[in-house]
Amino acid sequence: MVLKLMESGAKEITEAVIKAAKGGDMTAARFILDRLAPPAKERPITLALPNTISAAGIVEAQAAILEAVAVGDILPGEATALAGIVEARRKAIETAELEARIAALEASHAKP
Repeated sequence: MVLKLMESGAKEITEAVIKAAKGGDMTAARFILDRLAPPAKERPITLALPNTISAAGIVEAQAAILEAVAVGDILPGEATALAGIVEARRKAIETAELEARIAALEASHAKP
C-alpha cells in the first residue's frame, strides 16, 4: 500500500525537489547531489609493493604499506585494506607450504 502511494506521487515529488533545489534550497540540492554522485567510500590507490611470493616479500610489503601511511600517501583505512590483502596472500602461501610439507611427510612414511 505504501509503495503504491509513493509510486503515484513520485513524479510530482521529484519535480518539487528539483524545483526547490533550483530555487536555492540547499537541503533539496544536497539530496539530489547525494543521489547523482554519492560520496566515494573508496578511491583507487597506487602503491608499488615488492613481490609477495615469499615471507620476506610479505614483510617488505607490510613495511611499504606502513611507510606509505607514515608519509601520507595512503590513508590508514586504505592501509588496513591493503594489509589484509597481503595477509591473505601470506596465509595462502603458508597453506600451500604446509600442504607440500604434509605430502612429503606422508610420502616418506608410506615407503617401506
